[in-house]
Amino acid sequence: MEGMLNILKPPGMTSHDVVDFIRKIYNIRKVGHTGTLDPDAAGILPVCVGNATKFVSYLLEHDKRYRFEITFGFTTDTLDKSGKIVKGGPVRILREEELRQVLNEFKGKIKQIPPMYSAKKIKGKKLYEYAREGKTIDIPPIEVTIYDIELVEYEPPYRVLIDVKCSKGTYVRALVRDICEKLNMPGYMSMLIRTEVGAFKIEDAYTLEEIREKKVLLQPIDKFIELPSVQLNKMEAEKILKGQFIQNRYPIETSLLKLYDNNGKFLGIGILERNKIRPKRLL
Repeated sequence: MEGMLNILKPPGMTSHDVVDFIRKIYNIRKVGHTGTLDPDAAGILPVCVGNATKFVSYLLEHDKRYRFEITFGFTTDTLDKSGKIVKGGPVRILREEELRQVLNEFKGKIKQIPPMYSAKKIKGKKLYEYAREGKTIDIPPIEVTIYDIELVEYEPPYRVLIDVKCSKGTYVRALVRDICEKLNMPGYMSMLIRTEVGAFKIEDAYTLEEIREKKVLLQPIDKFIELPSVQLNKMEAEKILKGQFIQNRYPIETSLLKLYDNNGKFLGIGILERNKIRPKRLL
């Protein structure tokens, strides 16, 4: 048994809780997700089952889309609704033009400092572990890309709803913090939904109830690996499956590619080196 599940994670569960749920439903140990969602967040959580877990690393680079809500009035230590209030302040009515102008300032490559309550590791230790110990630490900024950010709805003066498309590694809570700083108003992330992860769309996601009732079919892993593909002849496929290299006779330039046998069966990932293709990760 192997394949992918496009799961609609409910709020209140950790990503690991979802993995445990899938293990019990399918009675299989080899299950892994392709990108953590905070417990309070909902939305897409792609999960690999069986031998598909071998390819988790090839699904981590996907761009993502989120819809999130900012509530103005106070800030929390975790930057979301689960944290303790650390600061309050006055709230003013914003002009939508001002809001859009501020959001536009975040488009492109930006530097952001990860939240203190996050799993980002500094000196071999997760940031939230420092936070729980009451320690402060210098956090170096990371570079991420905001491809698009749009105002969806504004309910003056306290609530704003925003859509964003961003690169891997973007912290939406940090984005909320920085937007609030630009607006000079305290605020926190009161809602987060992940609506897209690469080829995974929220409209195609399944609830845990649907999975429990086994109304969900596993999707082939190669469908979601965004790499060029080549179909090998019988002799080439046999060599690849034995761990041997083959001569490259295909018009490809990228170093990684999906390999299929002469019947169209997915074999795994190959790597192109010096005009030779060798297996990198086989199913």
